[in-house]
Amino acid sequence: MNITVKNLTEVSREVEIIAVPEDLREHFDKAYRDYQKKIEIRGFRKGKAPLDLVKKLYGELIEHESLQDLANDLYRKAVKENDLKPIGDPALVDMDYKRGEQFRCVVRYDIRPTIHLKDYKGIHVEKPVHSVTEAEITHELERLQRIHSKLEPAEKVDSADYVVTVTMQDLDETGTPLIGKKNEGVRFYLADEQLEEPFKNALKSATVGMETRVQFEHPHGEHMHSVNTNLTVTKIERVALPTLDDAFIAHVTKEKIKTVEEMRTNITNDVTEYWRSRSERQVLNGIIDELLKRHEFQVPDSLVSSVLDGLLEEMKQEYPQKQLPADFDAERFREQNRAYATAQAKWALLREEIIAAEGLKPADEDLDALAVREAERLKIDKERLISYYKTSDQIKDRLVGDKLIKLLVDSAHVKEVQDQTPA
Repeated sequence: MNITVKNLTEVSREVEIIAVPEDLREHFDKAYRDYQKKIEIRGFRKGKAPLDLVKKLYGELIEHESLQDLANDLYRKAVKENDLKPIGDPALVDMDYKRGEQFRCVVRYDIRPTIHLKDYKGIHVEKPVHSVTEAEITHELERLQRIHSKLEPAEKVDSADYVVTVTMQDLDETGTPLIGKKNEGVRFYLADEQLEEPFKNALKSATVGMETRVQFEHPHGEHMHSVNTNLTVTKIERVALPTLDDAFIAHVTKEKIKTVEEMRTNITNDVTEYWRSRSERQVLNGIIDELLKRHEFQVPDSLVSSVLDGLLEEMKQEYPQKQLPADFDAERFREQNRAYATAQAKWALLREEIIAAEGLKPADEDLDALAVREAERLKIDKERLISYYKTSDQIKDRLVGDKLIKLLVDSAHVKEVQDQTPA
């Protein structure tokens, strides 16, 4: 077997493999035997036809059908014997076979880039600090009331706490109704923060039977979409909020929380924890962004593709039957998310490099501490968890990742700044 490796880029290689008949014999013999087991030839029971007869009748077909597997086998052998050190998934880019003479294939694969570590400790980063306000707590309490509200019939809107049901008839630019563009039973909750202002303004004093025209432009993907529609109000319902008292709190929490004051404290703790966690994520993201800027190297396409494949798989999980819609543009999705996927792949490589440089490994005490925390939550014996953790590469990688994050954050120069994000 003759192997020739060609450098395409810093991280991409092509290996040409040429194999003569004696290199192929073992592979084809196996393919003949596998085919023999499932072939039916007149005069013989299924799988019992003589191997020589199978070769005579179907040998060329069998050989050609097994060429993909042959290429994979030869590639794996070339990797092992020539210490090629590929990463990601290889791609078969060329293949030809002359029976009785030779088999040739070309496989493209990626390798790890050479990364020269620069300063990764002492990164300067800002940490947003958010002060939880009474308005935020009140907002959360009102949201709880709205979740448990009731709808009461009404004739007129006089506040935002109304649901207005309309018939929408889309119009052309001259105001003529468009055929097939009429929707009945469309509901607008006027207190919905996501409801566009033109609809809120048109319906803020609505009465049953009222008609009004709404025209505006709003962004839709990468372009502006014109809205030109006539609204006919068919029903108005007032959102009746329950009284915010101890009885209400006890009822909606099934007695887990018994007073309004206790609920305020609970919400305050939850909101505070949300902003704390968000702030910590921003610190870590800031450190990672700076590290990616400091380290320039080419990211293998195969790793970027793997990240994009994972993102597409996550998208599938959000749809019924875990299948993307027929009109879903996967290629456009991949292009739109390529920059993000490239950054993720780059960080994965850089992360491994720093871990190796620091010699970070999960210690037995780390596994013990994790088992103690998880045993109570999972209701599983601690010793069983420890035994599992010691054999789980995923758990070990998680612990090492935690160590890396702690190292980067603890060494960073963190400047606290007031968070300007609206509550």
